[in-house]
Parts: sequence; structure tokens; C-alpha cells
Amino acid sequence: MKKYHGAFIKNEREIACLREANRMVANILDAVGDMVAAGLPTMRLEELARDMCADYGVKPAFLGYCGYPYALCCSVNEQVVHGFPSLRQLEEGDIVSVDMGVIFEGFVGDAARTFPVGEVSEEARKLMRVTEESLYVGIEQARAGNDVYSIGAAIQDYVEAAGFGVVRRFVGHGVGARMHEKPEVPNFRPGMRGLTLQNGMVIAIEPMVTLGTHEVDILDDKWTAVTRDGKWAAHFEHSVAILPSGPRILSISDRGLDRPGFVG
Repeated sequence: MKKYHGAFIKNEREIACLREANRMVANILDAVGDMVAAGLPTMRLEELARDMCADYGVKPAFLGYCGYPYALCCSVNEQVVHGFPSLRQLEEGDIVSVDMGVIFEGFVGDAARTFPVGEVSEEARKLMRVTEESLYVGIEQARAGNDVYSIGAAIQDYVEAAGFGVVRRFVGHGVGARMHEKPEVPNFRPGMRGLTLQNGMVIAIEPMVTLGTHEVDILDDKWTAVTRDGKWAAHFEHSVAILPSGPRILSISDRGLDRPGFVG
């Protein structure tokens, strides 16, 4: 890997390893989404993720990272990110954001999705839709020659035009042999210039969007972030390679990405 202002430039082999790591993550998220249902303890999702990692022969990237005790982040309703899997049972109408990572041949896959639990309110459905759409708006900006902060500006504009808030405390990041590499990838407009994106960079773009304030608090477990006003949040994330042909989403499952306007 070469470096550009602290960010790693990946070669073809390294991007292939990242693609495989992210494929596994996306497959696990597919299986998680299939399992999500009212009455299910979120710990069952953790067990599923660990079992699939064992089947793949890979290590969960989050488990033990900076002391984090689980393979999954399961964040329900007002929980924004880094929620612990637990015996808490999902209820009809909830939403649950699931963030997952694996390490394959020394490279990290990292992606996240928010799932509805049964029938959810129109407000919750719109929150999830706008969050996911904002991710793709940001991905469109992930092109060589663009400022990395153009990604966040596009996301913020899209989200706020829909009447929602964008969390500032957590940002996307470079991803490669380490889970958090340079550059930071904000989901908002930082008000300054950032790094110029280069072909061969791989970044995780992950908007976290709220029904109300963008302010968050951290619970006593030192990990779980919740919205300060108690309103709900959604989280979507893809790992994306910046290539001469444009952005390429790496976190695509074996089912494919059935989405109009798919980039990559």
C-alpha cells in the first residue's frame, strides 16, 4: 500500500481482499435482516453473526476492538450506534440498526443497515429511506479529484432538505488493514477543505440520521450512543473503493444490490 497524506492507496489485490471481506459482511447483514422479528432478543443476532464468522473462518472485526465486547452493534430506536446486543426483545414497530465487520486475510469489511421490525410507522419508514438514499448521494461524490468533504456536504443537504438531522459526533473513515484509517469522512459540511480523493482509496461512508436533534449522549456502558431528545435514528453504511471508473461499492452480498441507480 502507498500513502497519500496519511491515507492508504490500495492495489488491485488489496481491493480484492477488501471486496471479499465486505461480501461476507453483506451476507451476514442479509441473514440478520431475515431473522429480525418482533419478540427476538437482539443477542440472537449476535449469535448468528458469530456463527457465520466461524463458518467463513474469519474474525469479527468489532469483537475486542478498543474493548468492545460484541461482534455486532445492535442499536434500537433512539440508539444511534454502538448499541450492545442483549436479551432485550424487539417489538413490533421498532427499528434496529446493525453494524458489522470482519477481518479477512488481514483486511476489514465494514457495513451497516437499519431494519424495520414488522410494520413500522410512516415516519420511521421515511427516516430509513432518507438515510439510505443519503448514503448513495454521498457515494456519488466518492470520485478521484473530489474533496472528501464533498461527500458530507451532499449527505447533509439531502437529509436536511427532508427535515431530518445528521449526527456530527461520529463519521465515516478509511478502511483497509485497519478498521479506522485516514481520511475521516464526515456526514456533514465541516466548513473547511479536506483531503483530495485518489484512485485506490477505500472509505466507509455511514450517515447516521435522526428525527430530531443531531446531538447525542453516551450511556453508562461507555459505548451506546443515543439521541439527546430521545427521537429515533437510522444508520446505513457501505465500504466504497474509489476507482478510475467511479465509486465501487464493495459491501455487496451474494444476493446482489437490487437498487435503481446503483453505483458501481
